[in-house]
Amino acid sequence: MNYSAAHELALKKFRACSLEEMASCSGYTLKNNALQLEFLGQSYLLNYPSGSFEPLQPSARELPVPTQILILHYVTNLSDIQEVGQLISYKELPGGSIYIKPFTGRAIDPLVRIFGSDPDSLLKVASHLGGYSNGLGDVGITYKVFSRVPLSLILWRADDEFPASGNILFDASASAILPTEDFAVLASTVVFGFKGIKAALDQVVSLR
Repeated sequence: MNYSAAHELALKKFRACSLEEMASCSGYTLKNNALQLEFLGQSYLLNYPSGSFEPLQPSARELPVPTQILILHYVTNLSDIQEVGQLISYKELPGGSIYIKPFTGRAIDPLVRIFGSDPDSLLKVASHLGGYSNGLGDVGITYKVFSRVPLSLILWRADDEFPASGNILFDASASAILPTEDFAVLASTVVFGFKGIKAALDQVVSLR
């Protein structure tokens, strides 16, 4: 998919916003002419007005364009919407029921495939990033991808009758913060980001 048009639109909106307002609404810190942010354990500067992402750690990877667009969409939402504490599924987001099958294929199925045989490793990865157990399913975690956007990942272990299964839920405030399509990108990005962190943590353990 060609993301160049969407990226340009996101950059245009970013440049039209006040840096101070974006910092206040997003929860990110102002650092000179940039927003300092963390995404999946890696730190970046989002420079203003260029919209370029500058890694702050040698280990930080360059952010893919869809992830850059996602972050730009988040920081340019200059609202004071707060969490309501009620969880909803993707199909409960506006238009989400139409795209639930692709969402399942790109986010929920990989979650089960990667963590279903070892659900406890999901909690280990989430804890490493500041997430926490939410008491849902056999193993459920909540991780704040952005300060106003918590993501709840839930797994049920396989048993004699059923294979492992999972779900991904959002706070009911979600649709006021990002478009529905962004939550598909967000969930998929988090699941595969967790996969990479799981591999890194497993490697550390194997070297001990």
